[in-house]
Amino acid sequence: MALIKSISGIRGTIGGVPNDGLTPLDIVKFTSAFGEWIKRNSTNEKVKIVIGRDARISGEMVRNLVVGTLQGLGIDIVDLDFSTTPTVEIAVPMENADGGIILTASHNPKQWNALKLLNGKGEFITAENGAEVLRMAENDDYSYAEVDDLGSYERNDTYLQKHIDHVLGLELVDVEAIKAKKYKVAIDCVNSTGGLFLPPLLKQLGVAEVIELYCEPNGQFPHNPEPLPENLTEIAKVIKRNKVDLGIVVDPDVDRLAMVCEDGSMFGEEYTLVACADYVLKHTPGNTVSNMSSTRALRDVTESANQTYTASAVGEVNVVNMMKDTNAVIGGEGNGGVIYPASHYGRDALVGIGLFLTHLAKSNMTCSELRASYPNYIISKNKIELTPEIDVDAILASMQEKYKNQPVNTVDGVKIEFDKEWVHLRKSNAEPIIRIYSESESEDKANELANMIIDDIKKVI
Repeated sequence: MALIKSISGIRGTIGGVPNDGLTPLDIVKFTSAFGEWIKRNSTNEKVKIVIGRDARISGEMVRNLVVGTLQGLGIDIVDLDFSTTPTVEIAVPMENADGGIILTASHNPKQWNALKLLNGKGEFITAENGAEVLRMAENDDYSYAEVDDLGSYERNDTYLQKHIDHVLGLELVDVEAIKAKKYKVAIDCVNSTGGLFLPPLLKQLGVAEVIELYCEPNGQFPHNPEPLPENLTEIAKVIKRNKVDLGIVVDPDVDRLAMVCEDGSMFGEEYTLVACADYVLKHTPGNTVSNMSSTRALRDVTESANQTYTASAVGEVNVVNMMKDTNAVIGGEGNGGVIYPASHYGRDALVGIGLFLTHLAKSNMTCSELRASYPNYIISKNKIELTPEIDVDAILASMQEKYKNQPVNTVDGVKIEFDKEWVHLRKSNAEPIIRIYSESESEDKANELANMIIDDIKKVI
């Protein structure tokens, strides 16, 4: 069993004993701390929280525990039930709520579930806020309401269409341009809530035909739900067999977006953001942001538009903060997470689909031709396992010193640039591991770069 408590929420595998797996006691404890934190930071006489969930098997059980706990704290609840992470993010401010909780373990397998925590803006709570919630949970620092002050409960199933209407209303989403192409699209929604949202979204965007794979929201993921190339072989076959123009894949909570081209090749999760940013920059000059482990291609596209790219520390909250600091017009993460401030400050696959399809339609290219129009980079992901007594910080400092004549960024670990290649070293917060990400124009070169740094680290050790 596994239970991970972090500043961004709590996640774990269902079952086991308290404080080891994600048990009912852990869910109640953490929900109590978050609800109490929301109450203390709200100026409203009556506090309201929006909740929603993906289609995981454990979702109903977790939802019931969260609802009962929040009501016990005297908090009113708006329950979107089957929903997506970005839908809850949009619903929080629309409902004038004080916060939100999304019940999803994102791309993790079906035995996992989690609570993702939002503030009153519908954005993930900050590191400082998360640390306070963890402290309150650890110390049982919360108090429940008297019987006459229990919270109310409301089911609201209107946000599926509200979210779609929001996407359709974005200035850079052009339904007529998409409709004119009469696109045939295949989708894989891993039997989660994307199966409820994507078909009506695509229909209203003007897509002519949609082939649905795994769109029943029963939580039985047919393959590893992370939208990586090795998990997308089936949709690639369907695309080639049925002469489909584009494949669209989302993770269980629909905040990550991957595309598959008409020839069955992978557009690449890293390039979802690159393509959307290319389109946005053509119409809205401005800055871009991604995290330090994302592809350099976004920087290339941004600088070719005579704009400024900035790298943030890894983590969606860090990306959003950097986007606000630099007034970025688009940003996100290389895992297919598109953050478009004209919509909201959260990764949103539905917004990404609207932008991508418009861009594809207006480019007059096939999907594979569009992908070929961007610089081609390959990221290699490696790690070094260390014994507990080794000082990881000292190793990172030694790498910074060794390569001090290269451009080095220490915002999050150590990132070393070699012309258009780079290596990013980050230590794990949970175990003695150094993660090593490297990028170059070929897989062999990326691996060679990683191995060079690994050899350097071994010499230090």
